[in-house]
Amino acid sequence: MKAIKTRLAALGFLEFAVWGSYLVSLGLYLNAVGLGDYIFWFYTVQGIVSLVMPGIVGMVADRFIPAQKMFSLCHVLAGGFMLGAGFYAMRAGADVQFGPLFALYTLSVAFFMPTIGLNNSVAFNALTRAGLDTVKHFPPIRVFGTVGFIAAEWFVNFVKVDGTPLANSYMQLITCGVLSLILAAYALSMPACPVNRDAKGSIADALGLTAFKLFKRKEMAIFFIFSMLLGVSLQITNSYGTTFIEHFKNVEQYANDFFASNSVFLISLSQCSEALCILLIPMCLRRFGIKGVMLIAMMAWVLRFGFFGIGDTSTSGVGLLMLSCVVYGVAFDFFNVSGGLYVDQQTSPEMRSSAQGLFMIMTNGIGASLGTWIAGTFVINKKVFVPGLDAVQQLDGWRESWFIFAAYALLVAVLFFFIFKEKKTSVTDSEIAVAEHSTTDPVD
Repeated sequence: MKAIKTRLAALGFLEFAVWGSYLVSLGLYLNAVGLGDYIFWFYTVQGIVSLVMPGIVGMVADRFIPAQKMFSLCHVLAGGFMLGAGFYAMRAGADVQFGPLFALYTLSVAFFMPTIGLNNSVAFNALTRAGLDTVKHFPPIRVFGTVGFIAAEWFVNFVKVDGTPLANSYMQLITCGVLSLILAAYALSMPACPVNRDAKGSIADALGLTAFKLFKRKEMAIFFIFSMLLGVSLQITNSYGTTFIEHFKNVEQYANDFFASNSVFLISLSQCSEALCILLIPMCLRRFGIKGVMLIAMMAWVLRFGFFGIGDTSTSGVGLLMLSCVVYGVAFDFFNVSGGLYVDQQTSPEMRSSAQGLFMIMTNGIGASLGTWIAGTFVINKKVFVPGLDAVQQLDGWRESWFIFAAYALLVAVLFFFIFKEKKTSVTDSEIAVAEHSTTDPVD
């Protein structure tokens, strides 16, 4: 039993190390090669492919190809395309073109995003076959995914090639591709997962589209709309956080600050906070209820953006950036877990899987994609990546952008407080545990 838990911990570690090797650092490289005003596209497309690919790949794994083999195949393709992106960038040097790099990257994330759900499927199957309770044993295993994400962040931040950190170069893409191929081989050692070739259900079922009928219920329609509105905030700091922090190197008074040159390391505190904050969720849910916890999460997003707007990398100002990373754990975990729990409580057993899929579509799909696109197109590209601005003016643009995002999050919180009406229900420990490992993610 201990052996299978160790093997699954390694599986989760590698899965999220693949993601952590580029997710928060890609903007640094894009900005370095003159593609700063295209950063939002690389994060927007991640949400777009998440609307479709996980459902399709999951349906194939359920009916035709065992999940552990589908998991491996997806990583072969994701790793191959990411290596292609890295080698293209290496050959192109400073003359990287948006089109080829974006196409290869998009194909990679299209096959990577389904592996997050497949990782859970493989783990649940292995635990069940070993006679272990998934509610009890999966959460400690899942923590190693967050550890893997953080380890990858630190690796690309501190390891250098020719004096340049991997996070600032195409080497982060190659690192990601290599890790993905290693994981593809390792996944084949996992216990076999069953397939059901006689399973019924359409592609619409697999994509969670049938759950849209829940919009006929007023309280669920309001909840899903607010899920989308809050989802707008999810990927903004992943997209631009490290690029913003590294910009301080261009301003004379901050040029020699440690954290200005180690932005990925600083942002990794967000994932450390997430791992700790999840432990507070059961207590907070019992004390404040689902609506209260969701409001806490929304206010945490206000602070996440606000602290970015007033902090800097100096000794006196970096504490505010660190506080932004601390509240991130609350902002992300509290909403995702409490939201997933609310969906579970308000839907029938036969509708729950589709409803959870709809929750993810509204938050990490539509909301995150729309939010990243709007943030890049109408805010940051208008206030930061503007020809003719000097470094100080760009820093002012960054600060104004963060304040705009904070004001948006505050507006959503206020509207949610007055419009959303919670149906009082009791929350059990098992429900909390299920919500934690079905909706949590190491970043957003």
